[in-house]
Amino acid sequence: MQLNLEVNGQVLQADDVWAGESLLYVLRERLGCPGSKNACEQGECGSCSVYLDGTLVCSCLVLAAQAEGRAVVTVEGLAGAGLLHPVQEAFLAAGAVQCGFCTPGLIVATHDLIARNPAPSDPEIREALAGNLCRCTGYVKILDAVRLAAEKAATS
Repeated sequence: MQLNLEVNGQVLQADDVWAGESLLYVLRERLGCPGSKNACEQGECGSCSVYLDGTLVCSCLVLAAQAEGRAVVTVEGLAGAGLLHPVQEAFLAAGAVQCGFCTPGLIVATHDLIARNPAPSDPEIREALAGNLCRCTGYVKILDAVRLAAEKAATS
């Protein structure tokens, strides 16, 4: 089947898509958007988090066919005009980027949290990121990055 969707503001087409392919597979392998990571393929780790029509989803759980005609924003789409998004900058500044495998999902989830709640408390941050797993850290730097991103958003 042919799949037509908008990815990061650009209308794209993927050909020969199998009906059972995940949106994650199409993004990474067919459309060249490798930011979202393929870790668990079960919606447990959050590494593949993207926006689908403005809603945060695990792209490994979305059939590619379900994205027909819809808008997807990946971690690559958060940045604009060659600049990092303030959430991405905060993750770098706080040292919350280690192996980088979980980072794209955490950044998209943080972006979503701050859009909904510009001044989240620590329990609210933990709840919002509960679906994102990191095997490298104890989450301290990740929490620091979210707090920093919220501060940057408040002063922008």
